[in-house]
Amino acid sequence: MLITFLVSFMLALLGCGLAVRHSPPRWRQYPINRPQRFHGTDTPRLGGAVIAAVFFGVGCGGSWLVSSASPAAVAGVYDPLAWWTRLGAVILPALLAGVAEDLTHAVAPRWRLLATSLSGLLAILLLDLRVERIDIASLDPWLALHPVMGIALAWLAVAAMPHAINLIDGYNGLAATFVLMAGAGLAYVALKVQDWHLLTVLVCLLGVTAGFWFWNYPRGLLFAGDGGAYFWGVVLAIVSLTLVLRNPEVSPWFPVVLLAYPIMETVFSVYRKWVRGQSPSVADALHFHQLVYRRLVRGVFHDDRARRLLMRNNRTSPYLWAVALVAIVPAIIFWWNTPVLVTWFMLFMLAYIGAYLAMIRFKVPKWLRR
Repeated sequence: MLITFLVSFMLALLGCGLAVRHSPPRWRQYPINRPQRFHGTDTPRLGGAVIAAVFFGVGCGGSWLVSSASPAAVAGVYDPLAWWTRLGAVILPALLAGVAEDLTHAVAPRWRLLATSLSGLLAILLLDLRVERIDIASLDPWLALHPVMGIALAWLAVAAMPHAINLIDGYNGLAATFVLMAGAGLAYVALKVQDWHLLTVLVCLLGVTAGFWFWNYPRGLLFAGDGGAYFWGVVLAIVSLTLVLRNPEVSPWFPVVLLAYPIMETVFSVYRKWVRGQSPSVADALHFHQLVYRRLVRGVFHDDRARRLLMRNNRTSPYLWAVALVAIVPAIIFWWNTPVLVTWFMLFMLAYIGAYLAMIRFKVPKWLRR
């Protein structure tokens, strides 16, 4: 596992470094009037394409070596190379749509939503994903009688999580660090239940994300872009669903609480825009992390505007890491205990809404302002 992590990390580190150095100028440009722009210089957004390529390269190469060296070790369990190939086919539509948006900034939201929906459909067909239980006595029998609902839930998870990760991908290190924390939580539980296959997948994910993180935080030399967010989202959704499906001792609420921050950001964003009569696809500057940037992080005095934006940008992410950890830590501790996880998710939801309203109404305690 350590070798897998190191190979993934070093290749991603090198690939991302090449993207920083040699990206054409036209691939660095980003519309200056976008409400989600909080950086002062043109920056390549090819991090997602690089880490996805390394992820599949290491995964497929490692699977081929294992299958070739000791075919008896995987006989009757699964074909690792075939699984990685199917995983690549699942992620490809979402990844291509995201990378196309990163390069052209002209892919309409409906086409990106269609691409992630196609990834969700392929996950059902190629990886046989579904939700078989939610560990609620009154609902599990109904779910067993209507398996199509479990399939629909799995499709929704894979289709929506890429957009959830994309929504929180607003500042240097924010999304990448969240993926590192959530991926480590999933890896811990996979280790506890001895699901070595998923553990290998997660080690690859952590390695490539760490390699990208080096260039992304704090200097902001490379962005993951929509391609990176979609890649992360699909992988996290697939691993979460597979972990619960294979291992009955894992509570189905474990990944829900683990990913509570992007889930709440997405649900609340859709609700907020619906109340205001806007389409959920319309970009705005009222996301939780953007309010933290404006209401908590104090202005930085520096003569250079780009440097000033970078310093405020870097100070924003740690606030959101702390918010995410409020859900991630209990999820890891109580990964098997559904009543505790359900209760904690409800508390996190209330706390999130309360904190959002406090920032909107300028009622943030002074000690939180930096």
